[in-house]
Amino acid sequence: MPTAPRRRAARFLPFALLLSLLSAAPSFQVEAQNPARPVPLPARVAPELQRAGGSELRALRVSVTNETAFRQWLGGIRPGAVAEVEPRHPKMLRVRGIGAAALAESPWVLFVQGADRKARPERELGGLDLGANKVTAVHARYPTLTGQGLTVSVKESPLDVADLDFRGRLLEADPLAPLLNSHSTTMATIIAGAGNSSPDGRGVAWRARIAQSSYDNLLPDDGVQLAARGVSVQNHSYGVEVENFYGLEARAYDQQARQYPTLLHVFSSGNSGQRPAPAGPYAGLDSLANLTGEFKNAKNTLSVGVTDALGSVNPLSSRGPAADGRIKPELVAFGDGGSSDAAALVSGISLLVQQAHQQRRGTLPTAALVRAALLNSADDVGRPQVDFVAGYGQADALGAVQTMLDGRFMEGTATTGQERVFSITVPAGVHRLKITLAWTDPEAAAGTATALINDLDLTLRRTATSQQWLPWTLSAYPHRDSLARPARRRPNHRDNAEQITLDAPVAGTYELRVRGFAVPQGPQAFSVVYELESGLYWVAPTKARGLEAAGAGQLLRWQWAGPATTARLEYKPAGQAAWMVLSANVNLADKLYRWTAPNATQSGQLRLVAAATTALSDTFFVARPLALAVAYSCPQEALLTWRRVPGATQYQVYALGATHLEPLRRLTDTTLLLTTAEITARYFAVAPVLSGRVGPRGASEDILQENHGCYVRSFTPRLLVTDSVRFDLTLGSVYRLQAVALERRQPDGSFLEILSLNPVPGLALELADPAAPAGYSQYRARLTLSSGAVVYSQPERVFRVSEAPEVLVYPVPLVAGEPLRIVLPPNETADVRLFDLTGRLLLAEATKVGVIKRIATGALRPGTYLLRIRLHSGPEITRRFTVL
Repeated sequence: MPTAPRRRAARFLPFALLLSLLSAAPSFQVEAQNPARPVPLPARVAPELQRAGGSELRALRVSVTNETAFRQWLGGIRPGAVAEVEPRHPKMLRVRGIGAAALAESPWVLFVQGADRKARPERELGGLDLGANKVTAVHARYPTLTGQGLTVSVKESPLDVADLDFRGRLLEADPLAPLLNSHSTTMATIIAGAGNSSPDGRGVAWRARIAQSSYDNLLPDDGVQLAARGVSVQNHSYGVEVENFYGLEARAYDQQARQYPTLLHVFSSGNSGQRPAPAGPYAGLDSLANLTGEFKNAKNTLSVGVTDALGSVNPLSSRGPAADGRIKPELVAFGDGGSSDAAALVSGISLLVQQAHQQRRGTLPTAALVRAALLNSADDVGRPQVDFVAGYGQADALGAVQTMLDGRFMEGTATTGQERVFSITVPAGVHRLKITLAWTDPEAAAGTATALINDLDLTLRRTATSQQWLPWTLSAYPHRDSLARPARRRPNHRDNAEQITLDAPVAGTYELRVRGFAVPQGPQAFSVVYELESGLYWVAPTKARGLEAAGAGQLLRWQWAGPATTARLEYKPAGQAAWMVLSANVNLADKLYRWTAPNATQSGQLRLVAAATTALSDTFFVARPLALAVAYSCPQEALLTWRRVPGATQYQVYALGATHLEPLRRLTDTTLLLTTAEITARYFAVAPVLSGRVGPRGASEDILQENHGCYVRSFTPRLLVTDSVRFDLTLGSVYRLQAVALERRQPDGSFLEILSLNPVPGLALELADPAAPAGYSQYRARLTLSSGAVVYSQPERVFRVSEAPEVLVYPVPLVAGEPLRIVLPPNETADVRLFDLTGRLLLAEATKVGVIKRIATGALRPGTYLLRIRLHSGPEITRRFTVL
C-alpha cells in the first residue's frame, strides 16, 4: 500500500482541536444554533456522511493502517462499538456504534464511508437491438466468436436458473435462491442468452458460461473464486444514490484489477442523468457528475451510459466527470431499458473481444488492452472527440473485434522519463487515424482529490516532418461552461486512457510514442491500439439476422468513414436482375435508414451507390418467424406441424441439446412425428429452407405443456347442471385417429359407450347423451388410433335435471359460510323463503330462469333450517337442511 495516504492524513488538524477552533469563531456560533447543518468533518470522511453528520446508527466501512491499534483505540473511547473484518479485504472493517466524526479522530483511520447502502437494478422494461452496436455484424462475419470457453459473472440478485436460454451453462446455480426480480435474468440474457426460447433470446456472447454473485456487498467479489471459475468479465448493472468521490469500493476494484490483469469489470453509469452531484467539487451542477455509486469512479473499470437506437444519449443516462475530473462514462451503448442494458451489452462485447485475442494469440488479453480496443473503436456521438456525456463514444463490437483479429495493438512498459516508440504505416485514402493508450493504474487512497498514480503520456508523430499531435483532453474546472467546452489537444494528467485522432492523415510512417511522465510505482504496463477508418460497409441486416416481412420502421444500418456525401439506396430480391430504389438521396453520415420490408418470404440484398463507391449487404432473409405447432403430445409419440412457406423446398427442425438448439431433421413435409426417444428433448423449433439457405426460425415450443394434450385439447360439458347432456371435444389432430366415442360411467364402475364417430369429422366435435339419467353422471371421451391404441380424456361430471318438476338443493349438510345452491326444473322460476325452526323468516327472494340460485350462509348459526320454494307453475316444495 502506498504511503501517500498517511502523509496526506497527517496534514489535517486533530478533529477535537478543529472543533475547538471553529467553536471560537463568531460565524460558527450562528451556524451551531441550526441543528440541520452538520458540523464539517475531515476529508477522510465520505461526502454522504459529511452531509448526514456521521450518525452512530449507521454501519460504517473503515479503512485503517493498523487493525490491532485501531481496535485498542476503539475499545478505549467506545467500548460498546462493534468492528467486524470485511472478508477478503485486509485492513478494512465494518463498524457499528460510533459515528463518522468520532472515527475521524483516530490516528489509525484512513477513510470512513457508509456500509449499508443498498444496490438496486437500473433498468426499465425495453427491447434489444444488437445492430446498434454492430453485434449482428460480428455474428455474421465471425461465426466462431460466440464467447465459448469464457465465463461472465453477473453480480446482482439471483437469476432464473430454469431459464431455457441458460441451459447447461450456469455455474454453481442455486435452485433455491429467491427470485427478487427479473432484472438479473434479463442482463444475463443480453450478455449470453442462447436463443433457445426464440431468436430474440440470443445474446451477444451466446455460448459463454454464466456465473452469479450477489450485489448485497458492494465490494469486489473474492478474486480467487472468480479466477477459479474462469471469470474474465463481471457485469454490474446496478447502482445506489448519486456519489461523486473515489471511495473504498472504487479503490478495491482498482486493486483487484491490478491483482487480476485479465479481469474486466463493467458498470452501468446509472439513470440519474438529470440530477446534480450532491457533494464534491461538482456539487449542485445539474445533469453532471451523477454516477450512481462511488465504485463506478474506479479507474480500471468501464462505466457505460445509454443511447437510444438512433445513437442519441438518453437524458437519463448518468454522466461525468468523476470527482477528480476524469472522463466518465467511458462508453455509451444502446439500451432500451436504461444503462443496465447498455452495460450488459458492453460486457458481452468484451467477451467477444477477449475471444478474438485468444484466437490470434492463444491467451486472454489484459483488461487494459480490451479497454483500449473498446474506447478506440467507439463511434463518436454527441460533442466531437471525448466528452463527459458519451465518453469516447458508442461501443462498436465489430471495430473492437477487428482490432484484435488484425493485430492492431502494441504492449509495453514504461518508467519515469522512459519513452517507448512504435511505428505504423498509414496507407493513402484513410479518412481518420485513431490511437488509444490505456493502462491499469495502481489503486489510490480513498477520498483522494487526484486518483491517478502512474501518469503516462501519448504522442503521435509523423516521421517525415516531425509534426506532433497530443491527446484530446477536457477541462475539469467545476463550472458548467468549462465542462461543456470541446476537447483540446494537450497533455492529459488525469485519465489512465488517452486518445489521439487525426483526420485525413497523409500517407506514410507515423510514430506512436508512450512516455512515462511520472511513474512512482513502476514499471507501468500499457496497451496501445490504433485504427485506420475508411470506406463504406453494411452493418444490418446480415445473413445472421434479417428483416421481418412487412415490419414497419426497421432500421437499415451502415458504417461510413469519409467526407459528407449522399448515396442511392436500393433493394433487390434474390434471383431478380433489377434494383428497386428505396431512396435516391440518403445522407451517408446518418448511418441508418428506416424501411418497411416487403410482405413476402424472400432473400435479398441492399446496396448503397455513391459516386465510385458501391457497398453491397449480405444476402439476408425477409420473412416472418416460422411458428411451430404441437398437434398432439402423447407419451409414445408427438406430432409437430407448421405452415407451408412459399418458395421453401425444405424445413429444418431443431431440438434442444445439452446447451443450445441443434439441428434434428430436415424435411420436405410440414409435419414431423417424434419418437419416444426424441420427445425427451422437449423443446423444438423449425425454419424454412429457401434456395439451400436456412431462413429464420420461430420461437421454441415446449411439447410437454399440458395444453397440448394427447390428441385431446379440451373436453368440457356445455353446462354442469342441465336438462340435456352435451360436451364439446376439441382435438389437436386427426392424424391416425380412427374413432371417437362418448362413454358414461355405470354404477358398477364400468363405462358404457353412448355414441361413436367413425371416421372423425373434424377437430371440433359436439357429443351428446340424449338418454342421460337424472342426477349426477360421469363421462369421458375415448379415442381409438389406427394402431389400436386408446386415448382417454379426463372425466367430467354433469348433473341432469329430470323432466318432472323437481328441485335440487345441495350440498346437504353444509359448512357455515359455504353457499347453498338451488337448481330448478327447466324453464322454471320460483319464490324462495328461508325459515329457522321457530318459524322466523330469514330470507325471501325470487329466482330467475336458467340460473342456479346461491344462498349465502355466513350469517347462519349451526342448526336446522327450512326452505319453502314456490314454483311459478304452482306447487310449493319444502326442503330441510343442516348447517354444521
